Amino acid sequence: MTHRISIADTDVAFDCAPGQTVLDAALHNGIELPYSCRKGVCGNCAGAIAAGTVGGVAGAAIRNETCRPDQVLYCACEPVGGDVVLRPTQWKRIDPSARKTLTVKVHGNDRAAPDVSVIRLRLPAGQRAKFQAGQYLQVRLDEGDVRSYSMANPPQESDSVTLHVRHVPGGRFTAVASALKPGDTLRIELPFGGVALDADDPRPLVCVAGGTGFAPVKSILDDIARRKIVRPIALVWGARDPSGLYLPAAVEKWRRQWPDFVYVPALSEAAADAVPGAFAGRADDALRGRFDSLAGCVMHCCGSPAMVAAVRVAALEKGLSVDDFHADVFVPSADPLP
Repeated sequence: MTHRISIADTDVAFDCAPGQTVLDAALHNGIELPYSCRKGVCGNCAGAIAAGTVGGVAGAAIRNETCRPDQVLYCACEPVGGDVVLRPTQWKRIDPSARKTLTVKVHGNDRAAPDVSVIRLRLPAGQRAKFQAGQYLQVRLDEGDVRSYSMANPPQESDSVTLHVRHVPGGRFTAVASALKPGDTLRIELPFGGVALDADDPRPLVCVAGGTGFAPVKSILDDIARRKIVRPIALVWGARDPSGLYLPAAVEKWRRQWPDFVYVPALSEAAADAVPGAFAGRADDALRGRFDSLAGCVMHCCGSPAMVAAVRVAALEKGLSVDDFHADVFVPSADPLP
């Protein structure tokens, strides 16, 4: 039975098929709600149900620790027994046809760290990738699997995309990424992800990245730099050791553009003097140790589920409003090969 979904206090309404999540139904009908992982982990899609009843698709949990008491995860629920009225935190109309599936060529593949490859992909002649800073794409593998990677380049570079790929022992894409050479092709689909950040927001922006969670942060900060936006910006980049801070040139460029730019490398398994200005510990502890207050700030955090959860706790302890915490959670696509 198809259900009707509407957004409270608007004329927006669309159908939701049986077994289809509220989020997928909205996206299919050109309505973008905030989202990232689509797996019930990040909490970006959490919103209220103003009327009607929802349940978990295939028994999925419809709430997690990021939800307020009146919220559910739109990526995990479907209407149950009747029509539903949503009250999302944000929404906007999009063109569903803007998402493209393309065959792209490898333009470069550099090992930026022992376990990180920076892969540059060139789009076909005449094609452009329309995306927002912080969004991601999906690489389609020959066996039908997909892997999600954030674009690390800013949207202004629309004829190419750059990926930061961490090598996972036994990972299905790791062997592929290591062997890619200029001229090789990949099949990609983009863009994905509903970015809730407002690039024109004048409030202080604090970005926290863990490992290759630096990729979407780089896209966001490069976009702000290209727009010549001036606002207080801080970056906490967490890694085990200095090799994990694999693109120091990008950080130096931001330092030159923004004299008040604050950079805190957080090294969990190395001494603080291994990198100038580093904090010896995890990214969440760096927030506690290096920031007096986060009240009035906006935060974008990118990394593993455990890292994002820990940073969220630390940020709220430091006075950040729960509505100003935005996350891009890197959820594994599948278990590594045995």
